[in-house]
Amino acid sequence: MIRLFVLFLPLVASQSISGWVESPGYPRGYPDEAKFDWKRCAPSGHTLSLTLIHLDMEDSDECQNDALEISNDEGKLVSLCGQKSYEELQSSVNPSLRSSPSGCLMLSFHSDYSNTQRHSGFRAFYTVQDVDECADLDNRCTQFCGNYIGGYRCFCRPGYYLDTDDHTCTVNCSVNLSGSTLGTVSSPGWPDSYAEYAQCSYTLSVDDGLQLVLEFTGNFDIQEGEEGECIDSLKVKTPSREFGPFCGQKPPPSPLLTGSHQVTILFSTDGTGTNTGFTITYKTTAKTCPSIVTSNSSLTPQLPQYRYGDKVNVMCDLGYALDTSQVGNEILSHKEFVSWCQRTGVWSPVFHCEPVDCGNPDVPVGGPLQLVNHNPSTTYKDEIRFQCESKYYRLDRDEKYFCDAEGNWRSESGHATFPKCETVCGKTENEISSFSRILGGQEAQPGEIPWQLWFYSRRGGGSLINDRWAVTAAHVVDGYEESTLRIYGGLVQAKGAYGIEQRGVKPEDAMKTNPGLVVLYSQKILIHPQYQRGLTDVERLNFDNDIALIKLKSRVNLGPTILPICLPEKKEGLSMENKVGTVSGWGLNEGGVLSRKLLHTNIVGYPHSDCSDTPTHLSKLMKMIFTENMFCAGEQGHDSCKGDSGGPFFIPRLGSGNKESKGPYRLYGIVSWGAECKDKGYYTKVENYLDWIKETIEKEESEE
Repeated sequence: MIRLFVLFLPLVASQSISGWVESPGYPRGYPDEAKFDWKRCAPSGHTLSLTLIHLDMEDSDECQNDALEISNDEGKLVSLCGQKSYEELQSSVNPSLRSSPSGCLMLSFHSDYSNTQRHSGFRAFYTVQDVDECADLDNRCTQFCGNYIGGYRCFCRPGYYLDTDDHTCTVNCSVNLSGSTLGTVSSPGWPDSYAEYAQCSYTLSVDDGLQLVLEFTGNFDIQEGEEGECIDSLKVKTPSREFGPFCGQKPPPSPLLTGSHQVTILFSTDGTGTNTGFTITYKTTAKTCPSIVTSNSSLTPQLPQYRYGDKVNVMCDLGYALDTSQVGNEILSHKEFVSWCQRTGVWSPVFHCEPVDCGNPDVPVGGPLQLVNHNPSTTYKDEIRFQCESKYYRLDRDEKYFCDAEGNWRSESGHATFPKCETVCGKTENEISSFSRILGGQEAQPGEIPWQLWFYSRRGGGSLINDRWAVTAAHVVDGYEESTLRIYGGLVQAKGAYGIEQRGVKPEDAMKTNPGLVVLYSQKILIHPQYQRGLTDVERLNFDNDIALIKLKSRVNLGPTILPICLPEKKEGLSMENKVGTVSGWGLNEGGVLSRKLLHTNIVGYPHSDCSDTPTHLSKLMKMIFTENMFCAGEQGHDSCKGDSGGPFFIPRLGSGNKESKGPYRLYGIVSWGAECKDKGYYTKVENYLDWIKETIEKEESEE
């Protein structure tokens, strides 16, 4: 930067540019307890200086008595007292007594009451001086700086102009070359060093059927940083893309096919370096079409270059398909269409290949199966996971599902169907250790037998086997209206249910005093087809196939007091001999009274030969028929009885928890019939009906 000296008009005459300042009474001496303050400010572009020519004051430690303090806008400059010669003032004090540019000087003098001799005080001369801004390296003039009284101005060399910031000298290198199909573009100053602070723009535009081709010729030299970053830069921009930035001494690959009939060459520099720049020769050629028609697709045939009139088949990539809303004769399938290269270098028509969307998973609303993420992404390769609504359910398959290329949800192992939430069966939340019986049995505690159901109107029991199905004895529900059967779960005391049945108490009111009470309603009753229906107790000699399924109107809200029991595992010919289990119900107790409390007892399975010796039907003096679909069990003084029909016989025995078996509680028998309620009762053998139960439930649920 070069400094110039320029003469401008002086300060306005009304402004005082110099003067004297002195202590009170000078030179005769200042009085005791005197105080004097003074302040002057410099005009814009100036500084204010103060020159002390005389100092005679009382001397004291750190000038505590009499003192002269001088400061500027930035703080205190000096604190003086005692006597100093003119020479001392000139050498050690006066050089520092200056304001900042356009700033102020302040002076404060005071004396105390203790002066024992006369002191003349101080006298100083102030003056306003012009600031030489051009001497300040931060003035930001990039070429020439001219100082004048009160300010400065920047100037430029011939060929440059001052930018709008009034400090930067730059060149006019924005050129519109539209219409020219052949020519050369060079950096300003080529082949010498290019101009600093240049912002060059060269605009090229030709017929829309042509594309501009750029070739870099001669030396290429654009300033580059030590780490390869561009300090100065060259860019080539088209309406659809940008090439660069380029810098260094290695030119970009040539020729550069821009693919466009409109190109802007942008060149920007800073104020450092002596690099020489670039030269570009431009010409035109016919436009070619890009090797991609639309994203996520491939072309057939594959050619190095596509020219005007070329035809291609466009196939969407795996997992992508054409938007079904798009139509046209060019669409060959949901994944393929035909396109032609136009003279303007674009493909037409163009249809977009969108990711295949598997859609929201079809999960029943209100069911136990839920998505881990309730608003998942559903396009190709997105994944989902499932969970069950509560701890009372578990997934039959816990694995991720992915949206496949055909738009279907598929699991990691290849399943195309979603998992199911199976009820957790045969578990209780309150494993209470006890040994009990119905005849002389012990009362069940809340949640101890959570699968136990009770039918007041039929005076019998049943077992919940999942959240929509229950099982009981066929004779308990034979002839009953399916839609009116009321079932109670979660009960250990029937008081609440009695109130509903006998006194018209609403179920919701009964639940307030019986928190465990759950009222269920049947939707459909399915009695085993080979059970002899419609017989009276007098007529019946056969309780074979004494089993029925009850489909509930709605899904049970499972909880601590109502949970399903597991069905037995299928083991052909399983003998119940010596198997110890538990039977429970609200039937007759040892006093011959129907119990209002749920009782349970442990009993043992008898040998087959003992079961075959069946009791005699009193009305016909004929023995009841025993079949392979039954077993008998009991213990002296321990038995099921009238009113317990349909209730469960389960293993392991209650009170052992699952210590006797690694598995859960399983329903092996249904209370079916007996004689004296003393030591032997007959039970429907559930294992023999596993296939019928499974097939019946699947058929009913498939018809919903």
